[in-house]
Amino acid sequence: MIPVLQTERLTLRAPSWDDFDAYAAFRGSDRAKLLGGPFTRAQAFNQLAEIAGHWTLRGYGRWMVADRETDQPLGIVGLYCPEDWPEPEIAWSVFQAGEGRGIAHEAALTARTYAYDTLGWTTAISLIDPVNTRSVALAKRMGCQSGETYEHPTYGTMHIWRHPSPEAFA
Repeated sequence: MIPVLQTERLTLRAPSWDDFDAYAAFRGSDRAKLLGGPFTRAQAFNQLAEIAGHWTLRGYGRWMVADRETDQPLGIVGLYCPEDWPEPEIAWSVFQAGEGRGIAHEAALTARTYAYDTLGWTTAISLIDPVNTRSVALAKRMGCQSGETYEHPTYGTMHIWRHPSPEAFA
């Protein structure tokens, strides 16, 4: 049910048990602070299961981003809309092994193309904590515009970065 997408360097695929140690290490690290972490391995397991379940409930979700040659997990990128989100988003988190290599950009562009071309979305956002300068830079690189905020009950004030519409790419 979870489609496999490929880019020149990456495979976006369903998460598997083989990804769990890398995912749990990321979620248990200080790198997860802006996502509400760090989390325990048990919490990370539940979160990884949620990633898979989101596909069943919404018909779309986030992919495990893996190196196309080695299948090493490098992050989680994709389409996300939990019950308390203002609208569907393109979300990204990159593990330490994928940092600084353009992995999030390449994968997020692929996810956005899938949302627009396959699912027929006409708009998408990315919710970003304003102190997350790397994600803000990525949103700008992807052509997103900011101007709205969303008050999340757990994460506080998040900036809404709106992606260009599909017509902008026609």
